Amino acid sequence: MSKNSVSAMRVLITGASSGLGAAMATAYAEQYGEQLQIALCGRNETALQALADSLKQQYQTTCAIYCVDVRVAAQMQSMAQDFLQRFGAPHIVIGNAGVSRGTLTEFAEDIPAFQAVFETNVMGLVHTFQPLIEAMKTAAGQGEPAQLVGIASVAGIRGLPGSGAYSASKAAAITYLESLRVEMQLYGIAVTTIAPGYIRTPMTDINTYPMPFLMAADVFARKARRAIAAKRRFTIIPWQMGVVARLMRLLPACVWDLIMKKAPHKARL
Repeated sequence: MSKNSVSAMRVLITGASSGLGAAMATAYAEQYGEQLQIALCGRNETALQALADSLKQQYQTTCAIYCVDVRVAAQMQSMAQDFLQRFGAPHIVIGNAGVSRGTLTEFAEDIPAFQAVFETNVMGLVHTFQPLIEAMKTAAGQGEPAQLVGIASVAGIRGLPGSGAYSASKAAAITYLESLRVEMQLYGIAVTTIAPGYIRTPMTDINTYPMPFLMAADVFARKARRAIAAKRRFTIIPWQMGVVARLMRLLPACVWDLIMKKAPHKARL
């Protein structure tokens, strides 16, 4: 999609307070500049405002900030209604908000962590997309671009020890997005699933174990932007982790169990 293909490119990103969301917002501002109308959604209003100020100053981008929690459907519906009234249907919606916590099923105190991870990583996608789909259907029927993007993870390919909640939530996200993709094709709405490997963000900075093929967030964001523009159905970034993921899928359970037996666990909070 070229810079001049629409009068204004309208993008909505959740989890934009930091990490991948902030990097992707910057990547779109770099590409579209003053032709971009972007919604920055997250829970840290101070960080969102700082990002909006930066994008306005550097790229003359029009920014709207929404301090919302993707776990709360009513907040996302209110945000969507405001965006639709101010700008119209978004061309690209990126469900990026996510959390990762080390969890172990044998500890009762980890149950709230399991719930929080699933509510954010799975239901957060549903709450983000649902109130925008009808407007995007109409826009797509009129020839406007319309695309839903979900940020999953390579961790959703196989279950990782100590990351039961995170791996399961990302596996659920991958499958949910596939169902959504085949549903939305009837209306001309593209759906893209992006599964990052290890990307340097505040979420991964706390990891104490080796992270192969670690990639900077700004590099990831530009690659993700290109994958979205190409309307890729499913992509893993970086490509090296895509090779690893294909191998992970092929390994029989007994071999996977042996490999993971002494693998490091994500720390429980």
